[in-house]
Amino acid sequence: MGSPYSSNPKKSRGRLFFEEESAFRSAFQRDRDRIIHSSAFRRLKHKTQVFIEHEGDYFRTRLTHSIEVAQVARTIAGVLGLNSALTETVALAHDLGHPPFGHTGEDALNDLMAPFGGFDHNAQALRIVTMLERHYADFDGLNLTWETLEGIAKHNGPVTGELPYALAEYNDQHDLELTSHASAEAQVAALADDIAYNSHDLHDGLRAKLFSLEELSKMPILENCFREVDRKYPALDEERRAHETLRRFFGAMVEDVIAQSQHNLKDLSPKSAQEIRWAGRAMIRFSNKIWSDLKVIREFLFHRVYRAPSVVEKRREVTTAVHALFPHYMAHPDQLPTPWCGPDAAEEGETALARLVTDYISGMTDRYALQQYDLIFKERS
Repeated sequence: MGSPYSSNPKKSRGRLFFEEESAFRSAFQRDRDRIIHSSAFRRLKHKTQVFIEHEGDYFRTRLTHSIEVAQVARTIAGVLGLNSALTETVALAHDLGHPPFGHTGEDALNDLMAPFGGFDHNAQALRIVTMLERHYADFDGLNLTWETLEGIAKHNGPVTGELPYALAEYNDQHDLELTSHASAEAQVAALADDIAYNSHDLHDGLRAKLFSLEELSKMPILENCFREVDRKYPALDEERRAHETLRRFFGAMVEDVIAQSQHNLKDLSPKSAQEIRWAGRAMIRFSNKIWSDLKVIREFLFHRVYRAPSVVEKRREVTTAVHALFPHYMAHPDQLPTPWCGPDAAEEGETALARLVTDYISGMTDRYALQQYDLIFKERS
């Protein structure tokens, strides 16, 4: 039995295009299944999380990260009495809009698209599920419920100010109430994302030898985890010691979010999912103490992993492909695949063409972007 503030699929605000609902799956379960079976979701297996996809099979990709986020989100949603299917759906979909080569690829596309409205991966995820997935006879996109689309658009909080074009275009025809908070389920998905990458990026960084266990043992939260592991397993080898420590760190974050969120929900005492949206503040949160400690860890990750010289150099190398492919397709739109664009693409104007080119490039996997770069540019040399 769900809580009174959980999202009820039987009371969903529905889909943009009417469909008869399934007799054996809820509306949110159907949304989840459509995400899992989408081509954009499959492509995440060859998209960068932190380390470029071909650097090693061990490192996490956008796909494995999304699966891990969904697992954390399900756990938290279950304890809080929320709808697990909606929570999982938003978690699985949250990174669909990422281009090749991770945040470096996103920065490159945003720079290239600056004259045409910029690029935002959250807005692009919405564009994918509402337009770019083209499989169904009756509509473009996946025709997901309002609750799922709302969660994709604003799981990180209200969206205010000038909207990314991909978000503004859809919101004009289907109001997602962008200035309010999202459902509790979507908020859980956002925190699950934080939990997953805080832990797993440390794990991958250790594997890549970007820092040592000794350095981690001096970090807040982690030092207590190390102390507990060393007391219980004094002769443990380094690999197992790292795993045991990081899983305790992972658990500490999950437990903190659950405890703080239970406190927030008890304080608000919402009687409906809509009251969560109207609360004026996020209900699903870390405690102030843990959040302060996590800022130290995130700063460490920023400098020692995301901006590590070896990582930056590799990303700089591969994002050359993005910087080269964008102007090439702008100059030669006839070379875009037919499903994306034809020989007459430029007739709709430069902005429309730039957005089509961006749709195509952002949908590429790491390996496909490099293949296209080699095919177009290295054959010329």
